[in-house]
Amino acid sequence: MTMKKVRVLVLICSTRPGAIGPAIAQWFIDTVSPLGATLGVELVPVPLRDLDLPFLDEEEHPASGVYQHQHTRDWSAMVEAADGFIMITPEYNYGMPAALKNALDYLSREWAWKPVGFVSYGNTSAGTRSVQHAKQVATTLRLVPLGATVAIRIADTMENGSVRASKRLDASASSVMSELARLAHTLRPLREAAQSTATPGPLPGSYARRLTVDDAAEVAVLQRCCWVDEAIACQTLMIPALHETLDDVRAGLQDWSATGLWRDGRLLGMVRARREDDAWNIGRLAVVPDLRGAGVGRWLLRHAEAAADPDCETAVLSTGARSERNIRLYRSEGFEQTSGSHGDDIIHFTKHRAIDGLTLSTL
Repeated sequence: MTMKKVRVLVLICSTRPGAIGPAIAQWFIDTVSPLGATLGVELVPVPLRDLDLPFLDEEEHPASGVYQHQHTRDWSAMVEAADGFIMITPEYNYGMPAALKNALDYLSREWAWKPVGFVSYGNTSAGTRSVQHAKQVATTLRLVPLGATVAIRIADTMENGSVRASKRLDASASSVMSELARLAHTLRPLREAAQSTATPGPLPGSYARRLTVDDAAEVAVLQRCCWVDEAIACQTLMIPALHETLDDVRAGLQDWSATGLWRDGRLLGMVRARREDDAWNIGRLAVVPDLRGAGVGRWLLRHAEAAADPDCETAVLSTGARSERNIRLYRSEGFEQTSGSHGDDIIHFTKHRAIDGLTLSTL
């Protein structure tokens, strides 16, 4: 359901002057771009020659993520931002080009849990031995090779420096594109969980990260699931979370700092917060119905409190007057009821900054 585009780097792996790699890469991009647009894939050509990476010159092991040189940091950022790769590679003496091996060796975690497809070219073997060589290195880096490949035999395929029209090759290219898009979506939870910005969650295999506008669809579904029970308990359908459009949800994700708890690609819960005057306003605490009572809501609430600006004097939140589960949770976490409104349909809670010698910023 995610609306985030899949960013795919098309790596042109030969650095030799006059190489046909750029022409093959252009053919591939032109061929699969219409399908890629349908699948939500953004194709970015990256000639390794333009990177001008020297032979690996970092003192620390790539797994450390400690990079001394700007060219390494630039390459790291480029790979980190990608969701998958297509490698346009020739075969040199039964193997991949040295420039490709060097580019792979520079990094470590940036490659993990991302699909990689191959478009190889050569003479006798159509570059397939280069692909077999590259796959050994790719899997060690936790890249996930596709089953589908494109193998181009130069003598049968190239004409005047371009790829000759071929339904067979076009179909192979489309198969690579389709499989890569599916794998990129499937592997996204593993990539997110491995990112340095992810926080381990309270359940095995779960992690928390900030929600963005790309998560609007998942957030909308979670809200509908959770606030139906709220509507039943409070005997009213006049609950904003039940009526928001995707545009409304996107706007909320931009206006609030929202955190989502994920596992295996499923949004398990969420909470949002923002500063309003001297108060830290917490809202939209939601947990999927099948995990209520497992401590997820309490963990999310404490996570939201811990993110408070240090100089906020209080944390505030509200809930329906008949939402007994919510009321018990908030009271057990030290919130005190301060007022009601709209005929006492909604009640408000406040938690002062100083609680048992702790502050909101250290909870």
